[in-house]
Amino acid sequence: MSGERVKKERRQEITQTLHFLGRRNQFFFNLEYWKHLYVRHCLDVMHIEKNVCESLIGTILGIPGKSKDGLSAREDLEVMGIRDELQPQKEGEKTYLPVACYNMSRAEKKKFYTTLFELKVPEGYSSNFRNRVSMDELKLNSLKSHDCHTLIQQLLPIAIRGMLPKKVRYAITKLCLFFNALCNKVLDVNTLDGIQEELVTTLCLLEMYFLPSFFDVMVHLTCHLIHEVKLCGPVWFRWMYPFERYIKVLKSYVRKGNNVEGCIAECYIAEEALEYCAEYLKDVSAVGVPRNMNNLSSDDHGIGAGNVKLVDLKLLNQAHQYVLENTNEVEEYKDNISSNMRWISHGPQHQVIKYQGYMINGVRFHTKRHDDEHCYQNSGVSVIANTMLVSSAKDKNPIIVDMWYYGVIEEIWLLDYNALKIPVFKCDWVKNDGGVKVDDLGFTLVDLQRKGHKNDPFIFASQANQVFYIEDPENPKWSCVIENSHEKFGNSSNDDSSDKAMNLHFPAKSIPLVETIVNTLHDDESSYVRLDGEPMYID
Repeated sequence: MSGERVKKERRQEITQTLHFLGRRNQFFFNLEYWKHLYVRHCLDVMHIEKNVCESLIGTILGIPGKSKDGLSAREDLEVMGIRDELQPQKEGEKTYLPVACYNMSRAEKKKFYTTLFELKVPEGYSSNFRNRVSMDELKLNSLKSHDCHTLIQQLLPIAIRGMLPKKVRYAITKLCLFFNALCNKVLDVNTLDGIQEELVTTLCLLEMYFLPSFFDVMVHLTCHLIHEVKLCGPVWFRWMYPFERYIKVLKSYVRKGNNVEGCIAECYIAEEALEYCAEYLKDVSAVGVPRNMNNLSSDDHGIGAGNVKLVDLKLLNQAHQYVLENTNEVEEYKDNISSNMRWISHGPQHQVIKYQGYMINGVRFHTKRHDDEHCYQNSGVSVIANTMLVSSAKDKNPIIVDMWYYGVIEEIWLLDYNALKIPVFKCDWVKNDGGVKVDDLGFTLVDLQRKGHKNDPFIFASQANQVFYIEDPENPKWSCVIENSHEKFGNSSNDDSSDKAMNLHFPAKSIPLVETIVNTLHDDESSYVRLDGEPMYID
């Protein structure tokens, strides 16, 4: 009888709450102009993204205080009369919660945290996740808003590869894809309706697998974000990242806790006075202000002291040949021979300057050897090149297509043509035949041990696109490719550049349709319960 009484009281509590919310009338609706406003509430994407990310990760990992799954959530299923297999079960005197399809096993949790713990990203991409992961306690500590941004935009779909049922991974990947499309710097108005339709489908998929308690107000607010984009424009015009960063600057002004406003006012006035005086001084660095190493306006240059080395003549000829084949002036040399072309025709000096790092177009590159000694990864590169494809050895009609090549930087050379110097990267390229593939969810995978194109290892530094590689949790032989934004965080010539740089590329090139995934599911994959997990017992 006590159990029936609890269910009845719970049912009455839910009914009263819904009745109260239905009759609640906020005072804003009493204002005369309120009904004429197109945007009544400016939704902050930063906090919505952070809260959804924390709820999602907390639920699949079972993090106490962050998970939307628990005894109360399972008892709600009894009240609603749905999903009997997920309701609390009795085993003698003990009560346990069956393992849901979205719950990770301990082995999967360890693999998930290991992926984040061993993660190396380009410098300035995000905070060091090694400091956020506790391998002993298997939990995440002190995730900031930008950590959640990078997780849900790029890292989470890769970190859960090979874990959870395919249907759950697909739904989570589609939710991450929505936030990635929403936060783009440039949005096509014609695609917004399609993004909204995909979001509705994604939420329906999540409702099929997650408990009703997961769908709080933050998940609901995602339905209104596209409508607000239509009215107000891209989200990076309005989100809270620049304001939060400036609040951190103001907090750094405080020296005495009992005079907070006075400290902020005095430091602000002093900073304004120094900036005003600096406008009348030339070629003078501000005292106490560090030089921005990623300034886009600076010239391209090597990082650190270069070493002059004698190189192998064969490699030097390969580098010189690449310069000749990829210099536009060579194609027009018959009509007009420029001075640069004259110097290039003489060939480079036998001695080249080798660097451990190079800054070009505001992007910092390093060699693989340098990255092995540090906690970041700046050696991954990709390039798109014209390639001749044939179907067989007897094919007499080859076609020319653009193909992506992936590799890592082994050496950075500065070729000396006397009057001009040309930086080139010597790379170890992954062999496209058998070394690059795209899986069923659209992720690009490469086998970094399968090397090829050894007769053509050089590219111009200006041609390199920076990427980084994450070891595939499903198969350590392969690595997932993630393209890095070429606008670095903190390129603060203006206040908005760092917000533009947060336009991260989604790691999957294309994602299959819902029907494709549903039709490939087996009977055991359509259940709400995982049979390979350990149930959680309630004390």
